[in-house]
Amino acid sequence: MKTRILAFAALCALGAGAASAQTMVEDTDGDSVYSMEELVAAYPDLTEETFTTMDVDGSGSIDADELQAAREQGLIEA
Repeated sequence: MKTRILAFAALCALGAGAASAQTMVEDTDGDSVYSMEELVAAYPDLTEETFTTMDVDGSGSIDADELQAAREQGLIEA
């Protein structure tokens, strides 16, 4: 039983490390997309040029798919 508990604790620790490896962006206004201001809070070095490149659909905001694509393309840190 003790071995199972230790194994479970180790798995939880690994999961927590993986979850925190990605920078979290907070949707402060709850509109399900990210504004320049919301992204700058998570990525202080983000430029307007990079934001525009990330905004593939030209909506003026970044949705979850655009954010993931920007991470995969190396435009921002994962």
